[in-house]
Amino acid sequence: MARTGHHRLRRVAIAVLLLAPAAGLLWVPVYAGAEPRIAGTPFFYWYQLAWVPGCGLCLLAAYALTDRDRR
Repeated sequence: MARTGHHRLRRVAIAVLLLAPAAGLLWVPVYAGAEPRIAGTPFFYWYQLAWVPGCGLCLLAAYALTDRDRR
Protein backbone atom coordinates (compact mmCIF):
# COMPACT_ATOMS: atom_id res chain seq x y z
CA MET A 1 0.00 0.00 0.00
CA ALA A 2 2.79 2.45 0.88
CA ARG A 3 4.50 1.61 -2.40
CA THR A 4 1.42 2.66 -4.38
CA GLY A 5 1.32 6.00 -2.55
CA HIS A 6 5.00 6.48 -3.30
CA HIS A 7 4.41 5.91 -7.02
CA ARG A 8 1.42 8.25 -7.03
CA LEU A 9 3.45 11.01 -5.35
CA ARG A 10 6.24 10.48 -7.86
CA ARG A 11 3.80 10.74 -10.79
CA VAL A 12 2.30 13.94 -9.37
CA ALA A 13 5.78 15.44 -8.94
CA ILE A 14 6.65 14.54 -12.54
CA ALA A 15 3.41 16.10 -13.81
CA VAL A 16 4.06 19.32 -11.88
CA LEU A 17 7.62 19.49 -13.23
CA LEU A 18 6.38 19.04 -16.79
CA LEU A 19 3.49 21.50 -16.48
CA ALA A 20 5.37 24.29 -14.66
CA PRO A 21 7.21 25.61 -17.75
CA ALA A 22 4.05 25.54 -19.85
CA ALA A 23 2.08 27.38 -17.20
CA GLY A 24 4.87 29.88 -16.63
CA LEU A 25 5.15 30.72 -20.31
CA LEU A 26 1.49 30.55 -21.34
CA TRP A 27 0.27 32.89 -18.59
CA VAL A 28 1.36 36.00 -20.50
CA PRO A 29 -0.16 38.70 -18.23
CA VAL A 30 2.39 37.73 -15.58
CA TYR A 31 5.34 38.84 -17.69
CA ALA A 32 3.82 41.23 -20.25
CA GLY A 33 5.67 44.30 -19.08
CA ALA A 34 8.92 46.18 -19.57
CA GLU A 35 9.95 46.59 -15.94
CA PRO A 36 12.18 45.51 -14.25
CA ARG A 37 14.98 45.70 -16.78
CA ILE A 38 18.26 43.80 -16.66
CA ALA A 39 21.09 45.44 -18.63
CA GLY A 40 18.47 47.38 -20.59
CA THR A 41 16.55 44.25 -21.60
CA PRO A 42 12.81 44.43 -20.83
CA PHE A 43 11.30 41.92 -18.43
CA PHE A 44 9.22 40.37 -21.23
CA TYR A 45 12.35 39.08 -22.96
CA TRP A 46 14.58 38.04 -20.10
CA TYR A 47 11.73 36.23 -18.33
CA GLN A 48 11.26 34.01 -21.38
CA LEU A 49 15.00 33.47 -21.74
CA ALA A 50 15.25 32.51 -18.07
CA TRP A 51 12.82 29.66 -18.78
CA VAL A 52 15.23 28.06 -21.28
CA PRO A 53 17.55 26.61 -18.60
CA GLY A 54 14.54 26.37 -16.27
CA CYS A 55 12.77 24.05 -18.71
CA GLY A 56 15.89 21.98 -19.04
CA LEU A 57 16.16 21.61 -15.27
CA CYS A 58 12.49 20.67 -14.97
CA LEU A 59 12.85 18.02 -17.68
CA LEU A 60 16.02 16.67 -16.08
CA ALA A 61 14.32 16.42 -12.69
CA ALA A 62 11.25 14.73 -14.22
CA TYR A 63 13.47 12.23 -16.02
CA ALA A 64 15.37 11.50 -12.82
CA LEU A 65 12.08 10.71 -11.07
CA THR A 66 10.93 8.23 -13.72
CA ASP A 67 11.14 4.53 -12.95
CA ARG A 68 13.60 3.32 -15.58
CA ASP A 69 14.21 -0.07 -13.95
CA ARG A 70 10.80 -1.45 -14.94
CA ARG A 71 10.89 -4.26 -17.52
